[in-house]
Amino acid sequence: MNYPSKVLEKAVDEMANLPGIGKRTALRLVLHMLNRPSSQTVALSEALAQLVNGIQYCQHCHTISDHEICEICENPLRDHSIICVVEDVRDVMAIENTGQFKGAYHVLGGKISPMEGIGPGQLTIQSLVDRVNKEQIKEIIFALSSTMEGDTTVFYLYRQLKNSLIEFSTIARGLGIGDELEYADEATLVRSIQYRVPYSESKF
Repeated sequence: MNYPSKVLEKAVDEMANLPGIGKRTALRLVLHMLNRPSSQTVALSEALAQLVNGIQYCQHCHTISDHEICEICENPLRDHSIICVVEDVRDVMAIENTGQFKGAYHVLGGKISPMEGIGPGQLTIQSLVDRVNKEQIKEIIFALSSTMEGDTTVFYLYRQLKNSLIEFSTIARGLGIGDELEYADEATLVRSIQYRVPYSESKF
C-alpha cells in the first residue's frame, strides 16, 4: 500500500499491531482520527501515554490498579477469607459487573499452556500460595475458563494448595466447555459463582 505521508504510514503500522486490526482497518481508524477535532486525538494519545506510565498492578491480588493496593483489597467490607482465582483483569471486571461476589480476587496473569511456552513460574502462583499461608483463608474459588489449559491450571493450583485447611470450589459449569469467562453473560456468571461446587483432584 502506498502512503502519501511517512507519518501516516507510521501511524497505520502502529495501529495495525493491535489484535484483530489489519492494515485497511488501521488506515480507516487513523484517517478518522485525522478528520475529527485534534483535541480529541490529543486526548487519546495522552490517555494511552498515561496508561503506559501510570498504570500499576495491585501488589496483593495483581489486578490493574491506580495504586499499590487496589480498591477491592483495601475494602474492609469485602470478605477477604474467600479468594476467587481468575486468569486476568477482564475476569475480575466481568464478575464485579454482576454485583454478587463480595470476596477477594487473585489474578494469575494467564494460564498454564506448554504450547505457548507459559509455565507455572510465569504466573502469580507463588504469590497465591504465600497468601494462603499467611492469611486466614477459608475458601478458594477456581474461576478459570473451562478449557484444557484452564483445567490444567486449576489442577496444578489444587496440587500446590491441597494440604491447606481450606475449602476448594470451582464455578458451576453454567459456562460451556471451552468458553472464556469474560464473554459469559452476567446472569450465567452469577449462577456459576452462587452454585459453585466443591473441587477435588478426582474430578480432573
